[in-house]
This record gives sequence, C-alpha cells and structure tokens, in this order.
Amino acid sequence: MNQLRRLKSGIQGLDELLKGGFVAGSSYIIQGRPGSGKTILANQIGFNHARDGGRVLFATLLAEPHERLFQFLSTLSFFDKDKIGDQIQFVSAFDTMENDGLDEVVKLLRREIVRQKSTVMILDGLLNARSRADSPLNTKRFISELQGHAAFAGCTVFFLTSSQLDDGSPEHTMVDGVLELGEELVGVKSIRRIKMRKTRGSGAIPGAHECEITEDGLVVYPRLESTLTHSAMRDSDHITVVPCGVPTLDRLIGGGLMASSVTLLMGPSGSGKTSFGLSFLGQSTAEEPGLHFGFYESPQRLRLKAASLGMDFAALEASGALTIVWKSITTELIDKLALDLLRTVEEKSIKRVFLDSLGGMARVAADKSRILDLYTALMGELRARNVTVVASWEVISLLGGEIDAPAPDLSCIVDNLLVLRFVQESAELKRQLSILKIRDNPYDPALLEVVFSDQGLDVKKVHFHAPGSTHHA
Repeated sequence: MNQLRRLKSGIQGLDELLKGGFVAGSSYIIQGRPGSGKTILANQIGFNHARDGGRVLFATLLAEPHERLFQFLSTLSFFDKDKIGDQIQFVSAFDTMENDGLDEVVKLLRREIVRQKSTVMILDGLLNARSRADSPLNTKRFISELQGHAAFAGCTVFFLTSSQLDDGSPEHTMVDGVLELGEELVGVKSIRRIKMRKTRGSGAIPGAHECEITEDGLVVYPRLESTLTHSAMRDSDHITVVPCGVPTLDRLIGGGLMASSVTLLMGPSGSGKTSFGLSFLGQSTAEEPGLHFGFYESPQRLRLKAASLGMDFAALEASGALTIVWKSITTELIDKLALDLLRTVEEKSIKRVFLDSLGGMARVAADKSRILDLYTALMGELRARNVTVVASWEVISLLGGEIDAPAPDLSCIVDNLLVLRFVQESAELKRQLSILKIRDNPYDPALLEVVFSDQGLDVKKVHFHAPGSTHHA
C-alpha cells in the first residue's frame, strides 16, 4: 500500500489526530471565529516546519501590519525571530488585492513561492478574498490557481478564514482537509475544541477534541477513547496477587488484589476511602513504584494522614517508590488529566495507582455522556501496562444500606467493588466495609468493621448480637 508523504505539524496531539500529520503537497482550510486560535495554530505549524528545515511563506490579505502579529507571537515559546526573513517570509498582499484584484495576488504569491522555494504557504484572510471575488466561481478559481502553483512547487497550503463555511461551500469542495477551531461555554467554563471536518487521503480521528492555548501555543488532547482502542489486546495472560496494604483484608480476598486489576472504593466522605488508598500505596517499592493521583488532598495533608497510619510517605518519595500528583479540578480538562496520568505512569514505571477520586475527575468533563467511555479506555490502558489501580468514588448517603451508583454501568469496568459506610451501633458510629465483587479470586462476603489505629488500618468481621441490640439508622 502506498503511504502518502506526511508533513508534521509538530503539535503532538494534532499529529496523532491526523494519523501522522498533514498530507504533504495538499491544501487545508483552518476555520474558526476571531480569537479561536487559527493564527496561533498556523504560525505554530510554520515555525515548527522551519525548525525542521522547511521554508515557509506567510501571506496575509488583512490590513493589519505584521509588527503587531510578531509582538503577539513573541510571547509564545515556538516563536523564533531569527527564522523571519530567512526560512519564514511574511508578505502582505492586501494592497495588491485592493488595487489590482485577485489575479494579481495569485501572480505575486506564485513569484514568492518560487523565489523563496517555499514548502509551506499560509494564507490568512480567505474571507477577504471571498468578498473581493465577484462570484463563487471566482473564489474557486482563485483557490484552484493557488493550489496548482503550490502543488507544482511541492508546497503544502493552509488557508485561514474566520467565516463559518459549510461543507458545501466552494472553498470546502476545493481543498483536501478542513480543520475547525471553536470555543463554547459549559456552565461558566470556556472550552476550546478542534474538529476534523474533512480529511482527504488521511484516516484522521473524527469528532471534536478538546484543546487549550498555552505559552507553547495550541495543545491538543485527542479524545482518549478514540485513540486507545487496542489496550485489551495487550492484557496480561497470567495471574499474580499484590497485597492491598491491609493484611486482614488480604486474607479474606485470596491473598490480595489481582495484579493489573481495578478496585473501586465507594463510600461517603470520611468513611475511610483515602486511608485505604494510602495503605495500598504504602506497599510501593522502588522496583514497583506507586502513584497518588488526586484532586482534593494536598501532598502535605497526604503525608500527615499517612504518618497517622504509621507510614512515612516522604521517605517513599525520596527513594523513588512513590509519586504524588495533585491536580486542580477548576482549571483542568478531562482528557488532559487522563493523558497526564498515563504519561506519569510511563515516565516513572508506575505499577500501582490510587486515583482519588473518579468523581473529582468526572467533574471536569464538559461532556458527561463520555465519562464511562473515557474511564473504560483509561482503565484498559492501565491494565495493559500491568498497573494495579485502586480508585475512590464518593457517594452521598451517610448511613445505612443505600448505595448511589456512581455512573451507569461503572461497575462493569472495575474488577473489585468495595463499599464503605457508617452504621450506628447503640450510641456509637462505626465504619463498615462490604465486599460486593472480587473478580478471579474467592472471597469471604462477611460484613467487616473498619478499625483505625496508629499502626494502620484494619478490618474485622462484624459479630451481630441479639436481635434489637444493633440497628441501622
């Protein structure tokens, strides 16, 4: 099969969406409302291309001077003023268009492509060319002539436009690909998205993907469930057991948790979920490191909490056995969080993860309907990397037997399900643990009482007294 030559954008997530980059020698429209990030994206592609040895012609049909553009771009890390005038040429064709028409613009750009030996051309202001053209046919001719000259010179073309062109517009029908940048309010939060509207000759990943503008330019986070599709194929085919950090519980579940399994701890606030997770991480070693990935407890608070359970987290961190990552749920994107988690697992060779909590992570999702798919993909990938996961999910009911389902069908993606709850016994409030599910291992379904001490966390079987002496509130 013939592989088309690719032109990399140099933007990791975008090249992943494009299955390796743009098709070299093709033409693309980048469209989006003013402020959506088109100019940043186009310049990022241009400067990355120049850094790899390419030559770029940046032509504008806008009245705005280039100095203002350089001023704005200079705040971004990819901008390199030494490339301007050498590998990157900026040309304004606004006056030529206004005074002499589009035919003269085509001639000017053709001369520049040849003179500069350009391998990428970016044309900003397609909307102006459209309004200058007498008819849709003239717009098509303008695009067609530019494409012809560029293709002859082996040059890839990007047209930027702020008009929301529909799929049947003359511009769309002429080009090989259309990328759309957009922004929408979700509650009070503004979410940026990039969409592949059309990609000829490239099996790009369709749909909308979240992105953000940082000091490095546009950063794209492909939807996790659309990129991680073969994790289960790499799943482990042999069974080993890892201690959960509570020896009395290990004895009741066949020696411990299955390696590469996912355990969900459900319970109300204060029921002991984080303490269980910390006990699990207390088993981390330099050979099999652990990761705390959380949203609520600061690293300082976690170290204090671990110390009260008899564990020295600072020493574990110093030895490389433990990494603590704290994330703010007010500023993050869910795909970014998942990718950060996987990146940390890879960089530190993590073998056990405590994710505190799935509910916190779900709160940052702009599209709640994706949560189950994303968690399925994330847990599948962690399993494939031989990582044992314990995750928490806070439920609302404080007392008694009511259990709130954290998300429809979430239990189908976890191997083990443990529920913590408070019960009132006489005038005392106690914590109880129920084992609802342990996959691939025999377990004792007895109701367990959870006991805390400075020696750590322990569980013991609940012994019921005569009828009437114990009651659930």
